[in-house]
Amino acid sequence: MELRQRTSSASEQSRNRIHAVIAGASRVVLGKTTEIRLALTCLLARGHLLIEDMPGVGKTTLAHLLARLLGLDFQRIQFTSDLLPADVTGVYVYHRESGEFRFHPGPIFTHVVLADEINRATPRAQSALLEAMEERQVTVENDTHALPHPFFVIATQNPLEQIGTFPLPESQLDRFLMCISLGYPDRQAERALLTGADRRTLLDDQQPILDAAALLALQAQVEEVHVSDALLDYVQNLLDHSRSSALCQAGLSPRAGLALLRAARAWALVDGRGHVLPDDVQAVLPAVAGHRLVATPGERAEGADAIARHLLDAVPIP
Repeated sequence: MELRQRTSSASEQSRNRIHAVIAGASRVVLGKTTEIRLALTCLLARGHLLIEDMPGVGKTTLAHLLARLLGLDFQRIQFTSDLLPADVTGVYVYHRESGEFRFHPGPIFTHVVLADEINRATPRAQSALLEAMEERQVTVENDTHALPHPFFVIATQNPLEQIGTFPLPESQLDRFLMCISLGYPDRQAERALLTGADRRTLLDDQQPILDAAALLALQAQVEEVHVSDALLDYVQNLLDHSRSSALCQAGLSPRAGLALLRAARAWALVDGRGHVLPDDVQAVLPAVAGHRLVATPGERAEGADAIARHLLDAVPIP
């Protein structure tokens, strides 16, 4: 009984701290509580986040805000067409005094790196992130350098219809646990935005609610969230349906299934639960699967998000 009470108390404390982060972010990025919760869920699940939307809706602000509230070091890399991989990872520089080459780390050596407008850089520059996102390390001149822990990439992406954008390859997209879109605020939120304080001032006034150690502890708790056999059946049925559906040219991979489970566990932890419900899977599936699904040519107009929601409608809960 005493152990159960301590476990319940720890779970409640974690839930309160997580919700304090969500509340703090919601005071700056208005009317986007669900999107903020998805973004935080992604980081709790040790994932990388892609935010795809039009310029000016708060993508960069949200990335900087999460880093500040989580008490993490932050670096921003502005991706442009002339960006080189060495501008991201770092470079060896010859020091005449010592007669040796020394490694000068790039901006990727931080807890949270914002890859701003990632699809404005060439595929060669984009590829500089691949090893970092998958292995939490970078290799320069055959030397491997470990990245700080925790390490997250939050990338923003403009719609592909805009001039000067390069589509991310599937291998890069698959490294992102979630892809979300903020969209325009509703009328009430936009009025508060227009009449309220400057967002940059509000962001600078925010104080850290967590720190790196507390975040790592929460991530460890995510791994302990229980997943039942029936829930695993449900996830496998979703994967199977995506692979056999006529709407999908390419279905969800086993890696996508693992990502879905991690995200569902983190979503359950945000709710203060130690077990995953089908509702958790349904809440995160569009953000986890939308950018991974490849629609058949006749279904492209519907979009991958619509296909992800079709999966939820087509696969019954066991």
